[in-house]
Parts: sequence; structure tokens; C-alpha cells
Amino acid sequence: MAGKQARTADGTYSTAWRNVSKIILRPGIRMMMRLDWSGQQNIPSDGPVILAVNHLSYMDIFAVSLFADSAGRYPVFLAKSSLFDIPALGRILRWLGQLPVYRGQADAALVLKQAAQLVAKTNSCVIFYPEATVTRDPDKWPMVAKTGVARLALESDVPVVPIAHWGAQRILPYGNYVPKLLPRKTVRVVAGPPVDLSEFRDQPITNAVLRAATDKVMRVVADLLGELRSEQPPAEFYHPAVARRKLRQDLRALQEANSTGDEPGTPIP
Repeated sequence: MAGKQARTADGTYSTAWRNVSKIILRPGIRMMMRLDWSGQQNIPSDGPVILAVNHLSYMDIFAVSLFADSAGRYPVFLAKSSLFDIPALGRILRWLGQLPVYRGQADAALVLKQAAQLVAKTNSCVIFYPEATVTRDPDKWPMVAKTGVARLALESDVPVVPIAHWGAQRILPYGNYVPKLLPRKTVRVVAGPPVDLSEFRDQPITNAVLRAATDKVMRVVADLLGELRSEQPPAEFYHPAVARRKLRQDLRALQEANSTGDEPGTPIP
């Protein structure tokens, strides 16, 4: 079994199974949402490419997948390698050419380097969520992202196309499990030109370089989202840990102020 997986979970795929998935998913996604999109000409028609996308809802996976498909690129995701060990699911993932990420290894950089080699080797159009989860920003702007998108791009030397979308969160808000399909809601999607990362290409891949490159990608994504929303994105990305720390400091300050005024204090969680 291990030998078979090593041969097949490498980005190779079945054209027949991909065609079947298109027949099922194209009309299925359109039944769930209306789509208003632009900028698909910015997605290269061939060769490896990374689509860096903001994350608002699990429903946006379908919107962005159809967006990539309508641009002539079959969407590929980096999936946990353990999913490929599940008999039925693993077989389908391999047939569709999805890429495994071996997270069990201790060295996260090595994991992404292996993923980068697969991206370059298979000419995949990889949908990548740099935030690694649905944004926790109260106003739903992109939050501080993990640096994986920059490492993946620099290790594989492939273009990164920024993509922003808005509206999927109205169909399936984060934390909900039942989508609100009726009435059908519009999801807007836009792709910008590939982000210019040439300034980082010849530099050693350090944490500082990865952070700067990632922030540059996410700044473009935020600006695209601002255009969709007709709003100005915040100057700084929301950071959940910083926000929690500030909340504790504010509660502590409030408690001290109440204590000074001989009023009952607010317990600090």
C-alpha cells in the first residue's frame, strides 16, 4: 500500500475522473450561488501557479474552484497526507491529482519544500489560503498570514496570483454548518496580476524575507478585497494573539481603575 501511494499521490491524475468532477460540480456550484467575477486573464493558461486567496467561509472553496476552472485551470489543493490513506477518499484525491502535504514530519520547512517540488513538477494550479483558516478579523479583512505562501512560491519559483472574494460568508457564516442557499446569494471574485516577488528571489530564505514577501502578497489581496467592498482596508493586518493580549490588558486596566475608585473589580479570565 505504501509503495502504491508513493507512486500515485504525486499529482498525476485521471482525465476521466476530472471530467466527471466537472460535470457534477460546475452546475452544483452554480445552483448554490450566483457568481460575479473578473480578472481571470491574470491566471496563466499553462504552467505552475499559486492562487493566494482570502478565506471567509468554507463555501468560498467552491466559488474559487469554479473561478479557476472557468479560467481553464483545474483547481488543486494541498491536502493532508493522512487523507490519502483513507481507502475511498484517498483514491479519489489521487485520481483528481490533489497534492499531499506530509505534516507528520518535524521540519515544517521541509514539508513545504516537498510541496513546492510537486507544484513545479505537476504544473498545478494550486489554491492556497495563506491565513491557514477563516479570518478572525471582526470586519472580515485578511488577517496576518502564515509565511507558507511565500516559501512555496520562492522554493518553486512560480507566480503568485492574488485573488479576493466577497459574499461566500453570507451563504455559510463561519461556525455554521447549514448553508443558507435560498435565496441565492452573489459571490464576487477578482484576480489581480501576479505579485512581483523578484526582490526576494535571490535572497536567502530567512524568516524576515518570508514575512516581507507574505505581507506583500496579502496587501495586494486586501486591496483587491477593498475594491470589491468599496472600502479602504486597514493599514495593519489583524493578529488574533495581539488582539487577545490587548483585550486582557484593557480588562486589567479596567479592573485597576475600578479598584482605585473603590468599585467592584472585573475578574480577569
